[in-house]
Amino acid sequence: MAFMVKQMVGGHVKNLTGGLTEEKPEGEKSEAAAAGMTQEEFEQYQQQLEEEKQERDASFAQKKAERATVRSHFRDKYRLPKNELDDTQIQQAGDDVELPTELAKMIADDNKEEESKTSVLGHLTNIQNVDMDQLKDKAQATLEDLKQSAEKCNLM
Repeated sequence: MAFMVKQMVGGHVKNLTGGLTEEKPEGEKSEAAAAGMTQEEFEQYQQQLEEEKQERDASFAQKKAERATVRSHFRDKYRLPKNELDDTQIQQAGDDVELPTELAKMIADDNKEEESKTSVLGHLTNIQNVDMDQLKDKAQATLEDLKQSAEKCNLM
């Protein structure tokens, strides 16, 4: 019974006295002891954490530089103004930044399509209801007619 009274009243009495009595500290523990390790194990653990953090930071910087490379490529392609932040991210990562292989393949395919569209035949294929084979046949027939009429010409 005395135990219960002490539990209930003891805390309140300490608050009333304002901490006049000195409490003995319960032995200060280092971080290593608190984690249940020796000091040497704790130092190795901290070193390992630091190395992992550096690896993550390097990987993150590499990814940021790759994204900046992609953005700068599209800015060049569509003639948009350059961004200084992208340039600095690429420079920080060094020279080992390249476009991802999938994106490089897509860009190569796009370039082939654009080259074919810039030709006259490429523009004609975009027009609806045009039969390219028939058009080619007519063009060849016209050229043959011109050659025959050129042979009949007395001046040539």
